[in-house]
Amino acid sequence: MSSNVFDITGRVAVVTGASAGLGRAVANTLATAGARVVGIARRSEALAAWSDEADGETAFFAADLSDPSIMADVAAEAAQSFGAPGILINAAGVNTRQHADDVTLDGWRQTLDLNLSTPFFLAQQLVPAMKEKGWGRIINFASLQSERAFPNGISYGASKAGVAQMTRAMAEAWSPQGINANALAPGFFPTELTAPVFDDPERASRNAEQTCIGRNGTMHDMIGPLLFLASPASDYITGQILYVDGGFTAK
Repeated sequence: MSSNVFDITGRVAVVTGASAGLGRAVANTLATAGARVVGIARRSEALAAWSDEADGETAFFAADLSDPSIMADVAAEAAQSFGAPGILINAAGVNTRQHADDVTLDGWRQTLDLNLSTPFFLAQQLVPAMKEKGWGRIINFASLQSERAFPNGISYGASKAGVAQMTRAMAEAWSPQGINANALAPGFFPTELTAPVFDDPERASRNAEQTCIGRNGTMHDMIGPLLFLASPASDYITGQILYVDGGFTAK
């Protein structure tokens, strides 16, 4: 056994939303750290580009993750390249940014399905193999909106509040079998999802000023928290929401 409690060498990890943004950064981080990473997203071309740039063992396949009913097939395919995954990162997500007056049933369902239903049902499919090994890591992506109300964020906020409680419930259900479930809640990071924020320099600056540190996040800021929750370093940590927000929620 390695004396490095952050060692994930040889672990098999699945990352949803690996084609862009934080999902891509997470997938790169895990591959560089020695995990064998399977990336899943809608865009096969973007996944291929990620796999080409990643420093490590990777595989990928495209899937419509907004459909929770196909998670059994997704889980089966995820195990084809390197075997049954022991780490699941649920990073895929959508934010329709609609005012409460304008939210449609289709938009609501799309948001809740991709952000909340798919992470649960994919985890449910992968958990049996984790139980057999007596070890697993589920890392969901929560949000500042898991506890804060933002303009035009009612469907997104509802889904991310659900992610926080789902994470705690996953821990209660599965941690006795060695499967820890936690969530990362990023502050403001420049991604495709947050492009409307960073396209407005005044707004981006205002968000930075609301943090304790005084700046918005960079992809590098996610490396330590991710490796902590994905590795044996967090053996006694489960059911927690780790805010990686520069102290935004502390003020």
